[in-house]
Amino acid sequence: MMVRSWIRPLERCFGRFGVGDGLLWDLDLKPHAMGEFSIAVVQANNALEDQGQVLTSPSATFVGIYDGHGGPEASRFVRSRLFTHLQRKLPSNPSNLSGHSRVGFASEQGGLSAEVIKKAFAATEEEFLHLVKRSWAARPQIASVGSCCLIGAIADGMLYVANLGDSRAVLGRRGADGRAVVAERLSKDHNVAVEEVRKEVVALHPDDSHIVVYTRGVWRIKGIIQMELLHQNMVRYFENFLVSRSIGDIYLKKPELSSDPLFRQFGSPVPLKRPVITAEPSILVRKLKPNDLFLIFASDGLWEQLSDEAAVEIVVNNPRAGIAKRLVRAAVNEAAKKRELRYDDIKKIEKGVRRHFHDDITVIVIYLDHHRQGTRFQLNGANFNCTSAPVDIFSFNSDDSEEPLHPNLRMDTAWSQY
Repeated sequence: MMVRSWIRPLERCFGRFGVGDGLLWDLDLKPHAMGEFSIAVVQANNALEDQGQVLTSPSATFVGIYDGHGGPEASRFVRSRLFTHLQRKLPSNPSNLSGHSRVGFASEQGGLSAEVIKKAFAATEEEFLHLVKRSWAARPQIASVGSCCLIGAIADGMLYVANLGDSRAVLGRRGADGRAVVAERLSKDHNVAVEEVRKEVVALHPDDSHIVVYTRGVWRIKGIIQMELLHQNMVRYFENFLVSRSIGDIYLKKPELSSDPLFRQFGSPVPLKRPVITAEPSILVRKLKPNDLFLIFASDGLWEQLSDEAAVEIVVNNPRAGIAKRLVRAAVNEAAKKRELRYDDIKKIEKGVRRHFHDDITVIVIYLDHHRQGTRFQLNGANFNCTSAPVDIFSFNSDDSEEPLHPNLRMDTAWSQY
């Protein structure tokens, strides 16, 4: 009993691993400016490509979910850089990141707005491009790494949701009858499985009839490459590249890179005349209402298994503590059923192999307690507390200061070399 009395506070601060599932991590419940939140992540890939974080202050709450593809580098990078553009002084020249001559965009413009968020996304994309250029000679394959990006911000009674890719934010709110809780999707999926998105991509490339292709039962964007991993005797196929917007994926945004002799060592050249995808986020700004009860932010690993309505129903019908973990387990259970297995079977499968059954899954649930409205939002000088899921579940590494290409290097050391 004495041991348990000090273990529980540690779990509340740092999270815990799921009992019996060594690839599951969760944080039951923590407070934020306007309620409480829960976070959970389960790893399926050999290296965890999902990253998640919640930043809280007395006046605001920020949520970020970054679902990487092609490797973990881009999602780790976005996690370490995106919110700094909003909350911390930054240099006026992104190629000289060791200085601090300019305040973040929100401080510059007097608060949060769609334009501020758009600038933060653009600055993060520009920084990643600089990272690719810096690393080009040693690691040209970094140009093929990218990340979806979903963020949420709550401040001054307003909700901001911005996304690239197919992670999703869903609101649970009371319906018109004041009793039933309904699901309202707040983000737009930038995935070519959606007909509207396919039409958008085709319209941008009228001279390329094969910019979107249907193969093996799935719609995909042109740009599939084969890349030999130097330290593994295998070939990685980017056959499931479905998103039309992301951070990174520079080879699909800078056609000149794909034909570079150095890059061609690692894969077949992709004949592109213009950028195939963009880093332009979809942004929603919405005033919070008394009937708004909670928000679910999750990577597409959850939504591949659960509908918006099913996820909302789970949150409504269960206790707050551990709710994110409950959603993750429900998704893994659905994935198991599709293979005529049980969750107990899936959790015994090692990372890497487990990816054949489900994707990495990150879930953050934000409860909205309107009677706990925070103080007026002041980003400049605000004291933010950051809660991040581990960089890698297997090693339980949650160091925000890591440099994405070399996990043992601290970010401040890496950036000072710019």
